[in-house]
Amino acid sequence: MIARLKGRVDDLGDDWAVIDVNGVGYLVFCSARTLSMLAVGNAAQVEVETHVREDHIHLYGFAEAAERDWFKLLTTVQGVGAKVALGVLGVMGPDELVQAVAAADKAAVTRAPGVGPKLAGRIVSELKDKVGAMALGAVAGKAGAGPVAAAPEGPAGAVSEAASALVNLGYGASEALAAASRAAANLGDGAEVESLIREGLRELAPAEARAGR
Repeated sequence: MIARLKGRVDDLGDDWAVIDVNGVGYLVFCSARTLSMLAVGNAAQVEVETHVREDHIHLYGFAEAAERDWFKLLTTVQGVGAKVALGVLGVMGPDELVQAVAAADKAAVTRAPGVGPKLAGRIVSELKDKVGAMALGAVAGKAGAGPVAAAPEGPAGAVSEAASALVNLGYGASEALAAASRAAANLGDGAEVESLIREGLRELAPAEARAGR
């Protein structure tokens, strides 16, 4: 199975690229996000998911491993094939998807071509628990070896760290990430981890307690 290609971009299309690796051209289907990072004649490296069927072998290429992981995750949802998954990844990066699913933001997911409200609801519903584990695993990886394991920088990283802190306080992974995502929406960009934790705790409080804030 092909897991990665490193070579030169030979040609580009609406949803594909040809990567020349030592004289062999590989046709790779990509999201719009990944294609925007490629240029004909330039060196390129793409992470690859290989699909083998009775009548074809398709290669799907991604700019980063996180995007490939999301592709694999999205295609586990009923009604989401490779084309729809690439469409979703074309309009939302991995960090955006984590927050959208955690916050059950169906409207954000419907921005993708071919995704209506019903399918968007299925995506956020079926992936909610898996996304919580993914985000918290990234935070835990900060103590591991190398930059690949590190949590994302910026707002998404702060949300993940706040969610990890809430889990340490005894909350479930999915509810902690959802609360941290709602806290980020309430406080806006630039909110620090400590503020997100405090606001997340308010979000997790019983409804009657929130009403008295």
